[in-house]
Amino acid sequence: MPPRSLLLLATFGLEIVECGGTLAKHARAGWDVHAAVLLSRPEAQPQIQRASQILGVQTRFLNFSYGEVYPDVESKRALVRVIRETRPDIVITQDPEHSFTDLDPDRREAMILYLEALSLAGRDFAVEACGGLPPHQVHHIYYMTPEHPNCVVDISDVYHLKMKALDELGYQLAFTAKVLKRQMSDASLRAVVPNYEEVKDNDLELGRALHREMEKALALAHGIAGHSGAALGEAYRREGYFKLEYLL
Repeated sequence: MPPRSLLLLATFGLEIVECGGTLAKHARAGWDVHAAVLLSRPEAQPQIQRASQILGVQTRFLNFSYGEVYPDVESKRALVRVIRETRPDIVITQDPEHSFTDLDPDRREAMILYLEALSLAGRDFAVEACGGLPPHQVHHIYYMTPEHPNCVVDISDVYHLKMKALDELGYQLAFTAKVLKRQMSDASLRAVVPNYEEVKDNDLELGRALHREMEKALALAHGIAGHSGAALGEAYRREGYFKLEYLL
């Protein structure tokens, strides 16, 4: 029996780390774990690849352009081809409920594109244009960082890999620091970052410290602080019903 396959449809490279614990656990268990990144700057791609390698993820870049993401036929074909090539049992992608109020660029259009591509991948759409690859229907979709989660993955045993992968994303870390320094006061940032005075003038180190605090806070909130049964958790919303033979 061939290994099972998981595909992350990521709008930006940071999503690989945001659900990195789950990806790493599946890779360790022998799954083929893939990620397709819609938008990424050329200078960030080597960093994203290094983070992916730490987590055991095979990552490709689709090189769409910022502000130009549309669910048009050409874009759908590109995503359908990825789905048919990787033939995932599970797809992880952003949460539609969150994406439509997210002020990151292209989130809304990307979500429509992903859902259209997932629907079309299982039909007889563009078979020749997609290299003759046969249709593939995805039965299990999980939305990452959801507004209303209904399941949690315990990532305690791979959390160190998630943090190691995060450290590789220097472009994203520095970007986060620059944005938050414009949006928040020194007093606010000092309350979040214990060594703020040491790193406040270094965007890379400040961004690293901020992301480490944010990721730990989320993992604890969905883990031990959320009484989920996990110590450090990554939360997801599974699309559709859970099929059970008996109540657990």
